[in-house]
Amino acid sequence: MSRFSKTLMALMVAAAATSFVTPAAAFDRYQGVGRPATAAEVKAWDIDVRPDFVGLPTGKGTVDQGVELWETHCASCHGAFGESNEVFTPLVGGTTLDDIKTGHVKSLVTGSSPQRTTLMKVPTVATLFDYIQRAMPWTAPKSLKPDETYAILAYLLNLADVVPADYELSDQNIREVQERMPNRNGMTTDHGMWPGAPLAKGGLGNGGKPDTKNVACMKDCKKEVQIVSFLPDYAQDAHGNLAEQNRPVGQTRGKQTGEPSAAAGGGTQTAAAAALALAGEKGCMACHGVANKIVGPGYNEILAKYKGQADIETKLIAKLKAGGQGVWGAVPMPPQGHVKDEELKQLVQWILEGAKAQ
Repeated sequence: MSRFSKTLMALMVAAAATSFVTPAAAFDRYQGVGRPATAAEVKAWDIDVRPDFVGLPTGKGTVDQGVELWETHCASCHGAFGESNEVFTPLVGGTTLDDIKTGHVKSLVTGSSPQRTTLMKVPTVATLFDYIQRAMPWTAPKSLKPDETYAILAYLLNLADVVPADYELSDQNIREVQERMPNRNGMTTDHGMWPGAPLAKGGLGNGGKPDTKNVACMKDCKKEVQIVSFLPDYAQDAHGNLAEQNRPVGQTRGKQTGEPSAAAGGGTQTAAAAALALAGEKGCMACHGVANKIVGPGYNEILAKYKGQADIETKLIAKLKAGGQGVWGAVPMPPQGHVKDEELKQLVQWILEGAKAQ
């Protein structure tokens, strides 16, 4: 049972003990407000993998399988070898075979690496598995199967020389891999901010004091906060409507810097609004703005480049299906095999018509 399940169970037991009613009955007290989560709903979110491997799913994947998956799902943001810094900080680099032996990354101390990579910092391999499974790929989080996650992680570990090229990573041997993580000994919990630290170190879990001191101040508070610095009105929509440029998951939403489109809930959808909604649903808007470049070119740039060319609709549909690199820079576009042919046609027609919201 993972941490989330244990916490949920504890809350349910506590509620039953204090009120002598079932969780379902407790919801009856507040008519019209919420309902008990179903087992399927809890299971969908209860996928965390702890550093001690609790919650790790059964599965396996080879480095070779990971190469193909990486090119499809990961290379567009992280580069073919996890070295790209065009979108995010590099994942691989800065570690040595000596680091794998000692469990301490020397370049973190000497500063000899130009920047800190993920493999330089992360101490536990389970953390990598957990993050890939929950948050990747960027445009379709939680879409990878356990075997695919094992394979992608195997390739990433191979790039850092943690596992050999013919390695098959699985739930059975991942604990052995932990013993080769370059920074496995670089994390300490022996400090005041860690709940389980010993009392001698000021551990919170044993009645000690934290290593910071803060006193709540509720005196002389301002009655009214005055904002003295803000983005000027003419620049608010310089990159389009920010509210429509977030991933369709999580709580964060951008500020409305333009008229909300029908796709964002502004009314009955037109064909253009439906195409815009489809672009958001399929993750296109994570890399392309309508009137500006994000990772890839803006749709206005694509229209300007290809408008009027013979049979361009068919060519662009084929390009989306196959993916590609080089036309707009070094960052590759992964194949869009998850998008149906009729949806690809709808998106291409929308782009060639100006990628309008209405």
